Amino acid sequence: MQKTYENERHMRQADHKFRAKLARFLLLSVASITPLAMSTAAQAQGDAPNPLLPRNLSPWGMFMHADIVVKAVMVGLALASLATWTIWLAKTIELWVAKRRARRRMKMLESGRHLAGAVEACEGDRDAVAQLILSVGKESELSDGIVDDGFKERVALRLERVEAAMVRQVSQGVGILATIGATAPFVGLFGTVWGIMNAFIGISEAHTTNLAVVAPGIAEALLTTAIGLVAAIPAVVIYNHLARVITGYKTVLTDASAQLLLMISRGYRLAASLPRAAE
Repeated sequence: MQKTYENERHMRQADHKFRAKLARFLLLSVASITPLAMSTAAQAQGDAPNPLLPRNLSPWGMFMHADIVVKAVMVGLALASLATWTIWLAKTIELWVAKRRARRRMKMLESGRHLAGAVEACEGDRDAVAQLILSVGKESELSDGIVDDGFKERVALRLERVEAAMVRQVSQGVGILATIGATAPFVGLFGTVWGIMNAFIGISEAHTTNLAVVAPGIAEALLTTAIGLVAAIPAVVIYNHLARVITGYKTVLTDASAQLLLMISRGYRLAASLPRAAE
């Protein structure tokens, strides 16, 4: 009987020890799993889309999510940039053709050709040096072929006016580049100020200062400044380049005018149908 009682006591002690070990094991398991579960939940919460943030933070996504005023600024700056490159292409081709024709006319004048022959060769042409030559021919016709000091002054005045008109013609549209280069950064800054204002309004409505809430609005605002600089910098560079090219073209026209005045000073006259005044 005593032996049976001792056996039961040993079994109860063993059962208590087993239960204690099992409880310790469960506590350790829960303690190790809890941080992992919390980390997984936080990651899942972070991966969940926030309705306050745009789904796409690429430039196009920010444009689509931007305010209507910011969108209008971006579109305007994009059109200004397109106009800049269009003017550059058109004026580059126009000036290249004009300078090529002017140099060819200069070679004709420097070859020693008679002024009457130069006028005949330029009949019907509309390039700048041809207009200078035809202007001299028109003044000689109106002066009955008389070459004197008054004739030279009238020819110089005509050449100056024609030269200025030709330079104005090739300079058309270049002023737009100066306007774009001067105003595009400020237009972009206006879009930035408007976007940041909307971002602060969003912070006030969301009742949070979380950076993840305000960052997309600020990024959209700064995108307008970036587009403004993209429009302004090429406009300024292209304007300066075209200004130098136009200055070179004007120099060619000035040389052509000087060559015509030299030909007049040497006593050249137009056709034989314009006789010398009786002495």
